Amino acid sequence: MQNALDNFYLNQEEPNRSCFLALRDIILDYSEEISAEFKYGLPFFMFKGKMFCYLWQDKKTKQPYISIAAGSKIEHPALFQGDRKRFKLLYIEPELDISVETIYTPIKLNALQRLHSYKRMLFFSKTEEQDRRLFL
Repeated sequence: MQNALDNFYLNQEEPNRSCFLALRDIILDYSEEISAEFKYGLPFFMFKGKMFCYLWQDKKTKQPYISIAAGSKIEHPALFQGDRKRFKLLYIEPELDISVETIYTPIKLNALQRLHSYKRMLFFSKTEEQDRRLFL
């Protein structure tokens, strides 16, 4: 029996279906700590249990994109913010070959930014001695 997440991919028209499936595999292959979930009617990817990115398509052009959470804190020329406050988009041409590096670079920046935020939270929640050990 298929779940809502599988149905999302299967209900897409080509070439977006193949593009979304390839993006899913590329994102999940990046790290074992990334998992896929179906939230708000979208395929979401979580990193260490936190919202990381999701897949969707432009309403007018139907062009697929990866929406990267906390993208506003990432500087990368391929990312588009528009009027969004937190997310930036990485548009994908569904009929062209997808460069894994084009996708991995913003994903890596997002993961590093999230890890840095996590370490900052640890920094302020530990004693001074424990703080020093974090950075040794």
